[in-house]
Amino acid sequence: MKIYYFILTLFFCSISFAQTSISGTVKDSKNEPIVGSNVRVAGESAGTVTDGDGKFTLKTSKKPPFAIEISSVGFGVEKRQITSNNQKVDVVLQSQETKLDEIVVSASRTPERILESPVTVERMGLQQIKSTTAANYYDGLENLKEVHFNTSSISFKSINTRGFSTIANTRFMQLVDGMDNSSPALNFPLGNLVGISELDIQSVELLPGASSALYGANAFNGILFMNSKSPFTSQGISSYVKYGQTNQQLAGANDYWDYGVRAAHAFTKHFAMKGNFTYMSAKEWVAGDTSDVNGGAVGHDLNRNYNGMNIYGDEATTFIPNVGQVSRTGYREQDLTNNNIKSLKADFALHFKPWADDREIILQHKVGMGNTIYQGASRYMLKNFIMQQTRVEFKGKNFFVRGYMSTENAGDSYDMQFTALNVNRLAKSDTGWFTDYATAFLQSQIGLGYTATQADKFARGWADNNVNNTPLPLTAHGLAQFQPGTEAFQNAFNSVTNNAQLNNYGSKFLDQSKLYHTDYNYNFKNLIKFAEIQVGGSAREYIMNSKGTIFTDFDGPLKYSEFGFYTQLQKKFMQDRLKFTGSIRYDKSRNFDGQYSPRVSFVYSAGERKNHNFRASFQTGFRNPTTQDQYIGLNIGSFALIGSAPDNLTRYSETQLVSAAGQALNGNQANATLTGLNAYNNSYTSESVALYKQTGNSSDLQVSKLGYVKPEQVKAFEVGYKGIVNSVAIDLNAYYNIYNNFSTTARVYAPYYGDVNSNTALAAQAVQNNDMRLFQVYSNSLTKVNSLGFGAGVSKKVYKDFELGLNYNHAEFSYNKDQDPNFISYFNTPKHRVKASFGNPKVFKNFGFNVNWRWSDTYQWQSSFADGTIPVIRVFDAQLSYAIPSLKSVIKASASNIGGPDYLQVVGAGKIGQQYLVSLTINP
Repeated sequence: MKIYYFILTLFFCSISFAQTSISGTVKDSKNEPIVGSNVRVAGESAGTVTDGDGKFTLKTSKKPPFAIEISSVGFGVEKRQITSNNQKVDVVLQSQETKLDEIVVSASRTPERILESPVTVERMGLQQIKSTTAANYYDGLENLKEVHFNTSSISFKSINTRGFSTIANTRFMQLVDGMDNSSPALNFPLGNLVGISELDIQSVELLPGASSALYGANAFNGILFMNSKSPFTSQGISSYVKYGQTNQQLAGANDYWDYGVRAAHAFTKHFAMKGNFTYMSAKEWVAGDTSDVNGGAVGHDLNRNYNGMNIYGDEATTFIPNVGQVSRTGYREQDLTNNNIKSLKADFALHFKPWADDREIILQHKVGMGNTIYQGASRYMLKNFIMQQTRVEFKGKNFFVRGYMSTENAGDSYDMQFTALNVNRLAKSDTGWFTDYATAFLQSQIGLGYTATQADKFARGWADNNVNNTPLPLTAHGLAQFQPGTEAFQNAFNSVTNNAQLNNYGSKFLDQSKLYHTDYNYNFKNLIKFAEIQVGGSAREYIMNSKGTIFTDFDGPLKYSEFGFYTQLQKKFMQDRLKFTGSIRYDKSRNFDGQYSPRVSFVYSAGERKNHNFRASFQTGFRNPTTQDQYIGLNIGSFALIGSAPDNLTRYSETQLVSAAGQALNGNQANATLTGLNAYNNSYTSESVALYKQTGNSSDLQVSKLGYVKPEQVKAFEVGYKGIVNSVAIDLNAYYNIYNNFSTTARVYAPYYGDVNSNTALAAQAVQNNDMRLFQVYSNSLTKVNSLGFGAGVSKKVYKDFELGLNYNHAEFSYNKDQDPNFISYFNTPKHRVKASFGNPKVFKNFGFNVNWRWSDTYQWQSSFADGTIPVIRVFDAQLSYAIPSLKSVIKASASNIGGPDYLQVVGAGKIGQQYLVSLTINP
């Protein structure tokens, strides 16, 4: 109740303070309004932006006289002196290349020109957001230099910078108004599921590379900052509607709808509020790869042990004497999901300014829900998935204190592989199916004289259907496979996807995990004059609650906490031409030793106008093992995933059936009980097991020596240049990273009996008898991993307002294979990437256009789901826009992958087709 009364007090606050108000318009040399121009008090970051008519109102606690600065991308900066309250200011900006003069905050947690940033920064402002050729601004990030996308779903795209990324990019952080919007259970962002509406987005900043010195754990390979508009400076009701179609070879042509509305109002100079709502619905990019994941022939007609990439249920396999390895008949992914994708986002915020300065209190709640597909060790349908965030923040000119809570609910999410396996098992047990198959195969050869190929087809038909016109003395085990589209199949499907017991005819995930986070920062620049000094810190607690379906939380939620604090000093020398930045941070998590993360950088500004800026930096980063790395205990059938937290190893347990030959060797014990300790302390590498199966030489078996997972570290060296030469904006950078304790996963086989360290003969016999269990364990590589890359970008106005941009990125890595022959990098990044853009927001009055082209070369994809090759990608996107000032509206037509074939970004996911959209946006 105290909080309630406090909010009411702020809401009805009637105390008035002296405040200066400035209003005016910003136009270009053609007398056209400039939308999204920045207007701020000189020397301060707080300010406002112009609306659709180029108008603005700026309120500040400063008393005249003082100066304001007006700027916009592509135009020069203008200053105006303010001498009185309610002064009106009309400004004309001259066209000029000014991208490098934009203000960013992310690199140093303080406002600075992007030209003077100590590290590489990519930025997307209001004009770039407005002119994106993609379906939305988040998808448009793919056109930024340094950005590479991994697309799992039309509504779930993972950002990759500087390599080592799958869909689950735990090395990349995404902050929305300062909140980490990673899933509490998965520990990585789910695209823009709980992001910001394009009506409310103010700017986007991207830091590729390590940033742990200021942002702590997981700020390892990059951070994305998404900042929303303030209801004090951006008011009114805005809305948009988009309609179009997606086209894909497998899915055909399908409707795409997207709606959004934003309402914001400042009721007084002390109180404002805003609300946002967006809804998108579409058809998924269908995943229909039928290739065999083991490299065999496609289809059971040619391959008895066929395991199709996007065919599920055929993971059930067994060895039949005199026949060979045989797998069950599976279901296509299209049979296991209707591919209907939807995304709903909503947020509501109260903003209070009860004092006569810039101090502000913000209360905000965000919710994101919908359907999407996530690819990890399996393919998961996230259905009716909900994630929510609640934030309380108190901030001012030189400080902030923020606390937020993130919660999620898996809803009706399910594992497609287990769905197929258990729908099959409801029709007929695996034992019954393989018994029918073996009997029909052998008897058709003996009694009917069938060849092996004929016998296989006959046996599969009998095992699947238990019907055949040829009378054979076979034991019927019931109908073996329900046919998609039938009532029997739908009933079985509903039963399985509503059952959370994965090994008991279920495939549903239960997850209600949470995280609590608080962080703070204070800048002493008004108190300490010889340098700009900041201090800050953060604390976080994870609460894992999957009821044993993901983690080993069978007996109740698991808790895990971490904290950190930092300080930074910035100082300018040599007549403000040389800027030094030094930072250091200490972090500690419950299960690991503390980590120190220093950063040192120098930026030198040369030239008369200081527009040639050279920088060099050294910084470190670290990544704590995720909650899954430590606490997962997930049996997905063909193998089990085991986290290495000490208390996790004994909580996980499973029972396996020992073969008849194994029982004779193992005291007639029919069952073997395995825990996580078997996976880490009594196992062989999967590669050596495969070799042993070929040679029969037990000396080929190699004991797995991977230890328990611990934090990984990176030392990052970077140099760069930003400048303007003959009106050409140039941006160059190069980096070299050294990774230690590189986090990775490995597949190991644990024998049911014997000891790989002492009783090796018995353990080898267990492998020979197939009495072994495959585990995926989380650990650290024994080798040092290095990566390097460089990027180059240029942009220029080639004629009037026609702007041409071109950039290139190179990325590669290396490691000592002799030190760790089983190392899997998951680098998943093309060596060469080229992007180009050409556009003009004002070809003639109210009409603009923009085009983007992307190319990347072929590269190898590695993941726990599947490995493969990503072919060369060439994509061409375009958009045309027409403004209707009298209606304060913009009509826009856009198209993605124009004229191109469907292309692949993730092996196992659907290929990306074409997308055509028409939208109407109304802004106040």
